[in-house]
Order: sequence, then structure tokens, then C-alpha cells
Amino acid sequence: MRGAVIHAPGDVRFETVEDPKILKPTDAIIRTAVTCVCGSDLWPYRGAEPIGDPHPMGHEYVGFVEEVGSEVTGLRSGQFVVGSFATSDNTCPNCSHGFQSNCLHREFMSTCQAEYVRIPNAAGTLVATDEVPDEELWPGLLANSDVMGTGWWAADAAEVRPGSTAVVVGDGAVGLCAVIAAKEMGAERIIAMSRHEQRQKLALEFGATDIVTERGEEGIARVKELTGGIGADSVLECVGTAQAVQQALHSARPGGSVGFVGVPHGVAVDGQELFFSHVGLRGGPAPVRRYLPDLIERVLSGRIDPGKVFALTLPLADVAEGYKAMDERRAIKALLKP
Repeated sequence: MRGAVIHAPGDVRFETVEDPKILKPTDAIIRTAVTCVCGSDLWPYRGAEPIGDPHPMGHEYVGFVEEVGSEVTGLRSGQFVVGSFATSDNTCPNCSHGFQSNCLHREFMSTCQAEYVRIPNAAGTLVATDEVPDEELWPGLLANSDVMGTGWWAADAAEVRPGSTAVVVGDGAVGLCAVIAAKEMGAERIIAMSRHEQRQKLALEFGATDIVTERGEEGIARVKELTGGIGADSVLECVGTAQAVQQALHSARPGGSVGFVGVPHGVAVDGQELFFSHVGLRGGPAPVRRYLPDLIERVLSGRIDPGKVFALTLPLADVAEGYKAMDERRAIKALLKP
């Protein structure tokens, strides 16, 4: 089959790769319906993470079940499925507590920008729809496999409540989906931090009530100004840089909460500062599997449409252009069709 392989920073190629096979009786093979490029894929693409030997890329997927291992239950050939970027058996103690992304048998997906994908822990990872959804819904369902699930986790971790004020730091696909999540959880005021006009418009469409273009200390001051000098009840950090995390922590009111879901790069939190701030801090890889049934239903019913974050649609063969467009901020997120 064919798939995306990263060779070096800025060098992603579409080439022949090994066909996936059932390696464990708990595996499944799916035929990819649509996949995409994630903002986190840009870290190695930009040289911010080591690449090592050339290797496949991609961790977001929806598709059709082709084959299942002998121990897989509840799935059959032909079903349309949505899964998480982190696989889980959905039965271990960590899964039972709702943290499937820390499953004792977790594997992170990393080969999804391809025509076919092997899914470990298939029975606990994949959620099948009752019937094959209309193709126009596939982008929204694909968003659930990571960015919508991660945005939902940001809002959940930040304890967004009905009537509250929420700040979203980051205007990428996760940040925009976090706006959706804050709106769905009942936030009365949603302050989106963005300097990009296209992303500002989408944030407002998704439910943001205010846009803050300033960053760093100026951004914090603007949030404080909008919140009567106190800060927000909830702050959703969706970037992962040191500046974004500091901006998030300082934008929360005493007693407020920060959900940090951006993969950290160069982040250090001062213990004394955190101690005296009275700000709660929770994050990590999103337990997407916990939210999938609910999010799938919201997409299928038309209540939410996170698929709008896909500003560019390309054939899978043009995956390199998808990376380039996102790196140059010409596209929020690139959808890839095999």
C-alpha cells in the first residue's frame, strides 16, 4: 500500500510501505476513509522533535473494518469505525477511571496517513456507527479521533461549567474545537486568543464571545481587563509552548482551573508560583475514547460540526502539501482522502 513517511525536517513523502497485518489476536485492520495532518505532526516536520530513521506518520483516522483478530469482539467486516490516537483495552483500572489514554496496554497510533491501518486493542479502541454515515459527516467524525476529543478534554480538565467564563489559548484545530467544547458545556463567555483572521471567524462561529489578539503579558492584561481584573474561571491551553502555558496560568482567577492539552515543549512550571496562585492544573493526552460515543452522536445529529477546522482537502498522495500548508499557516488543518 501507499502512505506518508517522514525522512527529515520538511521532507514528507508518499511512498510504498508495508501492508498492515494482524500481529496480535486483539488487532484489527481498517481501510482508511479519511485521515489528516495534525498540528503535533509539525513538531518533527519543523525539526523540533528528533526524527531518527524514516518512519510512517499519522494518528487520526476513521475507516471501514477489513479484518479482525481472533479475540476481537463487537466488530465485524464492513463497519464504519472511529477510534482514538491512543489505543486502549477499555477494561483496565486506568480505563475504568476514564483515562483510556493511560491504558496499561496503550499504544499510540503512528501510521494513519495511509490507505490501511492496523489498530491494536481494537475492541476497546474503535467505536462503530450503526450504519455508514454520509460522507459529508466524515470530517467531523475524523475530528473526534483527536482534535475534538482533545478540545473536549481541555474543557473538561479546566472544569468549564454552565455560566462560567473560559479562555482558550491557541487557535489551531484543538483550540477551535475547545471553543466548541466550552460552548457545549455551557460557558457564558468564551475568550479566544487569536491573531489570525480566518481562525477568529471560525472561533466566533463556534461560540467565542470575545477575541484577544495580544500575547504574553499583554494578552494576560487584556484577559484580566475583560474579567474585571480577576481572571477566567477556566483556561484551556491548546498549544504546548512555554509562553502559552504561562499565559494560561496567569489568565486564570484564584481558584480557577487550567486544562493543558498542548504537547509540552520547553515548558517548566514554577512550584512556588503555582502554589500561591490557587490555580488548579490538569492535562495530558486526551482520553478520547471516554468521549467518543457522545461526540459521535453530537456530530451525527448535527449539533456540532468540528469538521469545519479542515480548511484544505487533498488526495492522500499530496500529503506533503498538507504539511507545507499547515506549516505556513495557510490551512488550519489538512484533510486527506485515500
